[in-house]
Amino acid sequence: MQRRQFLAGMSALGVTSLACPALSQSRARTLKFVPHAALSSVDPIWTTAAVTRNHGYMVFDSLYGLDADLAPQPQMAEGALLENGGTTCTITLRSGLRFHDGEPVRAVDCVASLRRWMKRSAIGQKLESVTDELSAVDDLRIRFRLKRPFPLLLNALGAVGPQALIMPERLAKTDPFQQVREVVGSGPYRFKADEFNVGALSVYERNPDYSPTPAGKTELTAGPKIAHFDRVEWHVIPDASTAASALQSGEIDWFEQPPSDLLELFRRNQNLIVAPLDKYPQVGGARFNHLNPPFNNKQMRQALLPMISQQEFMLAVSGDERSLWQDKVGFFTPGSPYASAAGTEKLSPNGDVARTKELLKAAGYTDQPMKQLGATDLSSVSALSLVLEDVLRRAGMKNDIAMSDWGTVVQRRASREPLERGGWSVFCTSFAWFEYIDPAVNIVLRGNGPSAFFGWPAIPEMEILRDTWFEASDDAVRKQLAETMQKVAFEELPILPLGAFFQVTCHRNNLEGRLQQLPTFWNIRRK
Repeated sequence: MQRRQFLAGMSALGVTSLACPALSQSRARTLKFVPHAALSSVDPIWTTAAVTRNHGYMVFDSLYGLDADLAPQPQMAEGALLENGGTTCTITLRSGLRFHDGEPVRAVDCVASLRRWMKRSAIGQKLESVTDELSAVDDLRIRFRLKRPFPLLLNALGAVGPQALIMPERLAKTDPFQQVREVVGSGPYRFKADEFNVGALSVYERNPDYSPTPAGKTELTAGPKIAHFDRVEWHVIPDASTAASALQSGEIDWFEQPPSDLLELFRRNQNLIVAPLDKYPQVGGARFNHLNPPFNNKQMRQALLPMISQQEFMLAVSGDERSLWQDKVGFFTPGSPYASAAGTEKLSPNGDVARTKELLKAAGYTDQPMKQLGATDLSSVSALSLVLEDVLRRAGMKNDIAMSDWGTVVQRRASREPLERGGWSVFCTSFAWFEYIDPAVNIVLRGNGPSAFFGWPAIPEMEILRDTWFEASDDAVRKQLAETMQKVAFEELPILPLGAFFQVTCHRNNLEGRLQQLPTFWNIRRK
């Protein structure tokens, strides 16, 4: 790494000396964090981007959270009352909750927020379909009147990504397909809009008026969320070497997702702690655009399967440390009750170029252009993107890859335009385990066309199976339905599964209390 690069990174952090003196009181109360990507959207309903999800948990709160077993636990809610055979659910807010602007949290704010969320969330869409009426009974009570019992209602309100986060009614009335630009929540931290520099810096201040739930164990998104830092700064440092130097010198505290080739260096540093970010692996995939050629043709998508070696993709992401990755991965979180090998036999352990070229020709491929979106600043997605580019090149496809920061990818993937007007064909991404755990929340298995996750596949059979899964009361039947859904997914390919990997994180050893899960900024403290 050049000296100029290093100094530029230090300047971005506001560092004037390379020395690491004893922490001042103000510095001790500040946590400096390098996120995996720049925060390009502050609206966690509009996008599923993980960096925006993490931002959302900083500043917003939800009626319910999920514990480590994915069971719903009250957060903003005091409790819920089920009546009329489970078709009426009344949720009561805890008293005294306030937004960051000082206004009280009211039931009408919750109703507007939930209505907006239900338009974008996979499980929220299902909840909306069985809801006759959602209303505010008074300032503290919200009432669902359902067409039939929906046992997963409280699970839905605690689901992670997009979260059912509560914002003021005036903001929650924003079209769910348009971004909210103002950030007003009621969570443990307040967003400092006056210090926000897109692509460089996001700042959060502890909310002194935050009212954490008094009950439960702090895990995942449930339990008391106690903020120990007065200020949290997210510093975007695209160059991993610069970020690594800043971490080792103590000028930053936490590097969320360092690339795998830095891990051994960090492990040799006694001042650093290297550990898996989460308890379960992320699942990587290549998401197709089902609106634009060539991948609006199912045969074109299927033609790639013989060339896809998940091992090749995972080696690029995590290296040869075999404990950090898994292949033969389908459409559910490895190790979860719904994970199975169904359909994975269509993947190739080595990659059959000749077979893919043969299938592309049979599907009618004749050098149609395509546009791949790729990320430069997110190491895992960058690795997946570059391997996919090589696969498409070896297959003889006319692919143009547009590499940019992840924030630009997040904005661009929302476009439904044809290629000549800024559209796209495919992009690589990854999903946390709780986003892939079952058919209720697995966003890539939706086949509901315009309302689906970016790529917008229309797969009626998948929607029927999903509805049947919700209605099933027997675990064995649900498991069988999930296996059938995976088989359909390997036929329709709403996304191309590329394997699963454990994301590793690294922080200074003077931090304690980090929860092994998505990056959250409660519970963690300086020793």
